[in-house]
Amino acid sequence: MAMARASSGLQYPERFYAAASYAGFDGSPRSTSKAVRAKFSSESALILYALYQQATVGPCNIPEPSAWNAVEKSKWSSWKKISDMASTEAMRLFVKILEEEDPGWYSRASNFVSEAVVDVQMNQYSSIQPVVENGNSFPETKTISTENGSVVEAQDKDVVSEGFGSVVVYDQWIEPPVSGHRPKSRYEHGAAVIQDKMYIYGGNHNGRYLNDLHVLDLRSWSWSKIDAKSVAESAEAPSPVTVTPCAGHSLIPWDNKLISIAGHTKNPTDSIQVKAFDLQTCSWSFLKTYGKPPASRGGQSVSLVGGSFVIFGGQDAKRSLLNDLHILDLETMTWDEIDAVGVPPSPRSDHTAAVHADRYLLIFGGGSHATCYNDLHVLDLQSMEWSRPTQQGEIPTPRAGHAGVTVGENWFIVGGGDNKSGASETVVLNMSTLVWSVVTTVEGRIPVASEGLSLAIGSYNGEDVLVSFGGYNGCYNNEVNVLKPSHKSTLQSKMMETPVPDSVSAVLNQSATRDVESETGQEGKIREIVMDNVDADPMKSRGKVTNEHLTATLKAEKEELESSLSKEKVQTLQLKEDLAELETRNTDLYKELQSVRGQLGSEQSRCFKLEVELAELRQKLQTMETLQKELELLQRQKAASEQAALNAKRQGSGGVWGWLAGTPANEKADDA
Repeated sequence: MAMARASSGLQYPERFYAAASYAGFDGSPRSTSKAVRAKFSSESALILYALYQQATVGPCNIPEPSAWNAVEKSKWSSWKKISDMASTEAMRLFVKILEEEDPGWYSRASNFVSEAVVDVQMNQYSSIQPVVENGNSFPETKTISTENGSVVEAQDKDVVSEGFGSVVVYDQWIEPPVSGHRPKSRYEHGAAVIQDKMYIYGGNHNGRYLNDLHVLDLRSWSWSKIDAKSVAESAEAPSPVTVTPCAGHSLIPWDNKLISIAGHTKNPTDSIQVKAFDLQTCSWSFLKTYGKPPASRGGQSVSLVGGSFVIFGGQDAKRSLLNDLHILDLETMTWDEIDAVGVPPSPRSDHTAAVHADRYLLIFGGGSHATCYNDLHVLDLQSMEWSRPTQQGEIPTPRAGHAGVTVGENWFIVGGGDNKSGASETVVLNMSTLVWSVVTTVEGRIPVASEGLSLAIGSYNGEDVLVSFGGYNGCYNNEVNVLKPSHKSTLQSKMMETPVPDSVSAVLNQSATRDVESETGQEGKIREIVMDNVDADPMKSRGKVTNEHLTATLKAEKEELESSLSKEKVQTLQLKEDLAELETRNTDLYKELQSVRGQLGSEQSRCFKLEVELAELRQKLQTMETLQKELELLQRQKAASEQAALNAKRQGSGGVWGWLAGTPANEKADDA
C-alpha cells in the first residue's frame, strides 16, 4: 500500500526534486548528514548521490580526485560509471531506489516540495565512505564515526556509523574480545550454533584426537567448558561408555541436540557412528541406526535436508578417498545408499557442501592425495542426478579444508588451502546465479586463512554474523574471528555492466523477487542496479519502456533460451554418442591389451625355457673343456711313458749272445 501511494501525486521532475529534498540532497537544514546516515546504507547513499548528480548536473566531467581522498574518489567513481545515463532515467531510478529503501517517504515528505539544486557539495557525505570500484565495494576506504563534530578515523575497514560514536564493521574479519578459558588450539573439529551459543567439539591437536566440548556465548563472547555426563549406549543398555576422541567429523544441530557423525579415530570402527549430545541433560548417547551404514570415514560433508542427513565423500580408515552418497532418515534412523545418475564428483575429502531451495546439494572443492579442487557439482535431490554447472564471476582458487555457511541464497566460503599456502580470500557464491564474488581478503598468516577451521552462522544485535574458530596454518589456532556481512554481501546489490541488446531495459528474476533496473548506453551496455526483497511490480518500469516491450523482451529471451536449450540437448546427445563410441573403443582396446598381455606372457615363458636350456648347455660345455684338458694331460703322460720305456730298452740290451750265455746286463755292468 505504501508503494502504491508513493506512485501517485507529483509528476516528474517535481517528484524527483521532492525525493531529493527528502533524501537530503538539497542542502536544507532539515537534511543533514546525520539524517542521511539514519535513512540509508552506505551503498544506497552512494548510488543515490551518483544518480542525483547525473540527473541535475549531467555526465561527470570533473577531474578525478586524488587517491588519498577515499570519499571524493568513491563518489567520483560512482558518478563516472553512469555518465551515459539520460537525466530523466536517472531521476526515475533515483525515485525508485528511494521507494525501495523507504516505501513511505512520499507521505512524510508531502508537506514540502523543493526545487532543483544543481550544485551539490562533494563532501556532503563525509561520514559515509565506502569505496566503489566497478560496482563493488572494497575495504580500502577510510571510515569515520562522527560525534559532536569530531572525526575519528578507522583504518582499512568498511564501516557504517550508527548513532553517536558506535561503529559497526562490515565485510571485515575482526577478533572480538572474548573472555573465559579458551579451548585448546585445534583443527578438523566440529562447530554448531544453537540459541546464540556456538559449540565446539573434538578436533586434532599435535596429532592427538580430542573429545572435549566447549561453548561460546555469542552475546557475551565468553567461553565455558561443558563437563558431559556418562554416555549411554542406548536406552536398552544404559551402561556408560567412553566418547572416543575424533577429528574430521561433522557436528549438526538438530532438535535441540548436537549430532556428531563419523570422524577419524585412533581405533576406527567398521562403519559410521552417530552420537547425540542432549543440551538439557548434558549427556552423550549413541544413536542406533538401521540398514547398511556407510564405512567409517572422516573429512566427509553432512547436510541437513528436511528430516534427513545427506553424507557425501570423505576418506576411510585406510586413507582411500570416497565419493559415495548416503542418506540417513532421522525419523526412522535408517541408512540408504544412493546410486545417483550422472557423473559424480571425483573421490575427495575436506570439501564443503550446501543445500539450496531444499532441493539442490552443492559440493565445492576438496582434495585428493595429490591435488586440490575448485570444481562445483550439483545434485538434484528430487531426480538424484549429478551435474556440473558453469561457474561465473571470481572463481575461487583450488582448496581443501575450507568451511562454508549459507545466508539466504548466498554461500560463504572461508579458509582452506592447497598444501602450499592458506586461502586468504573470503568468497561468496550466489546459489541462484552461480556467480562468485570476493567479500574480503586478509593478509598474513591469520586463523581465517587456515585449513581445518570451523565456520558457523550466528546472530548479534539482530544481524547475521559469520563466526570462525581454530584451524591450522603452520600452527594450531584457537582464536575466534567474526565477520558481519553487509547489505552488498547478503543481497548482492551492485552496479555492473553487461552487454545486452538495446531493446532490453528491465529483467524480472522469478526466483528471487528482485528488480533489475537498466539503462542502455551508446555502446549497447546495460547498467544494472540489483535490489533484492522488492515487490516486482511491472507498473513501475522506468522511462518509456512499456509492459508490451517488457513482455516482448521476455518472450525473445525465452525463445533464445529455448533455442540454447535445444542446442545443448543436441550437443549432450552427441556427447553421449561420442562417449558410447569411446567406451566401445575402450572395450576393444582393453581386449586387445589382454591379448597382447597373453602373448607377452607366452613369450616370457618361452624366453625362460631358452634361458634354462642355455644354462644347461653352458654347463655341458664347461664339462667338455675339463675332459679335453684331462685327455691332453693323459696323452702327454702316455707319450712320456713310452719315451722312457724306449730309452730304457736301448740302454739295457747286451745282445743275443749275452742273453744266451745267461749273463744279465746289470751284472756285466757291475763287473766293469
